Order: sequence, then structure tokens, then C-alpha cells
Amino acid sequence: MTLSAGASLLAKLDRWLTSIEDGLSMIAAYFILGLMILGTINVIGRKLGAPVWGYNDLVTLSMVSFAFLAISAMQRVGGHIRMELVIRRFRGRLLWIVEFFGTLIAMFIMSVLIYFSFTAFMRAFELGDSTIDREIITWPSKIWVPIAFSVLLARLILQAFGYLRLIADPQTAPIAVPLMADVAEVAEKEIHDTFGDDDPATQKREAV
Repeated sequence: MTLSAGASLLAKLDRWLTSIEDGLSMIAAYFILGLMILGTINVIGRKLGAPVWGYNDLVTLSMVSFAFLAISAMQRVGGHIRMELVIRRFRGRLLWIVEFFGTLIAMFIMSVLIYFSFTAFMRAFELGDSTIDREIITWPSKIWVPIAFSVLLARLILQAFGYLRLIADPQTAPIAVPLMADVAEVAEKEIHDTFGDDDPATQKREAV
């Protein structure tokens, strides 16, 4: 498919931002894995009378990473939670107009959150803020929030331009925008994620 110069640039930016989002998601996954290993070591250490130093503080600080770092990737694939009962009724240009203005509102909210989260990071950095129990510095944990929100804002900006393309021409191929899955498709995916290939309904459809 031949794309216009603007669409081609949007697609390239989308792929570039996707690589960043996937990298942040991988970091979040490593934090989760590390936390599981740390928890195991802590349980064994408690049995031996030598628990991990500052375990509770480390868990609290690490939660920021996997709570925020993958948020932009979820926005990209439409995996976030939102109310779609009304939006699902829209079709064509009206749908993209509604999505566009919803994205603008999200961009404004994220801009505010970036400002205040970065302010919180700077305050923790300058004052040397630390946890109450083991006095572990908190700014390395707090810096992840404005970083994650900045990437999400970049994703929202790309989506806004993607929606503008679709508003101008609803028949064009969607680029850099999440597409709503049908309710039946979502249900089937959740069933497959739960039961895998052993789901009787899936096997029955494949047999037919």
C-alpha cells in the first residue's frame, strides 16, 4: 500500500515510539521478575533468620515501575479500561471526531500530570527524600512517573494526528490509532488466554 508523505512519516514515528514503549514494558517486566525473586529470597531468609534488608521499602519503590512504565503500550493497543458503551454506537467520521476530542482531553490531563510528577521528583531529589523505615532515597523511583507520562503524551499526540487523518478521510487505512475490538472478539480472546487451545468451544469451531 502506497502512503502519502504525511502518512509515511506518521507510520515511522509510530514504529519508533513503539520500540520505546516495548523497551519500557520490558523494563517493567524485569522489575516484576526481580520482585518475585526478591520475595522468594526474603521468605527463605526469614526462615533462616536473615530477611532481605529494607524489603518492604524496596517493594514499595519498585511498584512505581510496573505500575506506570507499560501505560503507553497499553494505550497503543487499546488495552486500557475505558467506557465504550456509547462510542461503540458511532461509525465513520463521527467516531473519529469523538475519539479525537477524547484524545485532546487526555493530552491536557497528561500535561498537568507530567508537570506535577516532575515537580514531585525534583522536590525529592533536592531535599533528599527517603523512605521512613530504611531511609532509601526515593527520587530514582519517582523519576519513572514523568518519563512514563511523557511517553504516553507522545503516544496521544500521534493518535491525535492519526484521528485527524481519519476525520479527513474515513476510508483511509488507520495509522497510529487503536481500533476497538468487537465484544465477541474480546470474549474469545479472554477465553483463549484462560484455557488456551484446550477450550472446547474453540475446538468445536475449528472442527466445523
